[in-house]
Amino acid sequence: MIFKIAFRAVFFYFTIIFAYKIMGKRELGELSLVDFVISTVLSQMIAISIENYKDPLLYTLIPLLILVVLQVLLSIFTLKNKNFRSFIDGKESIIINKGVLNIKEMIKQRYSLDDLLSQLRDKQIRTIEEVDYAILETGGKLSVFVKDDKDKKVFPLPLIVDGSIEEDNLKMINKDKKWMIDELFKKKVNLDNVFYAFYKDKDVFVIKKN
Repeated sequence: MIFKIAFRAVFFYFTIIFAYKIMGKRELGELSLVDFVISTVLSQMIAISIENYKDPLLYTLIPLLILVVLQVLLSIFTLKNKNFRSFIDGKESIIINKGVLNIKEMIKQRYSLDDLLSQLRDKQIRTIEEVDYAILETGGKLSVFVKDDKDKKVFPLPLIVDGSIEEDNLKMINKDKKWMIDELFKKKVNLDNVFYAFYKDKDVFVIKKN
């Protein structure tokens, strides 16, 4: 009995390491909803398998492999489909915009003032007045751009990601989709060939896919 339990513990230890190597690297604090669900289910399956050591090992191994393959397929699909990626992972939220609190977005994200102040203190920021932009990332991390940052002229959010125009971000700099298309035309760049574009010093900087 003890040998079987010990064997399963060691076996699944290396199996999980191998599984996460297949699923790709992701910082623990940046786990998506799918990653979190997969991690929770796998841990429960392994715990049950070790407890029910008399059951065949394949009863756990087969569903485990199915879940790993499913996670890999979902990851590939989210890379290719922006709408599905936004549905699964969500989108970043601007909590502070040009030094002004976005109360509407805080309510929408159920993100309290105490949460904001706590995360600002973690970054050695004493007051909201020091902040130019604060962005709540999809993983719950708060990205902060302070007012005295020498790079504060760089707009912190992308204007184009993988060939898709971020219209909400364009509104933040008082621009629209037509303006974005015109800028790409001036640079002789096709929208489908844009991997990433951002705004700096009143100009658009483009990284092409090729």
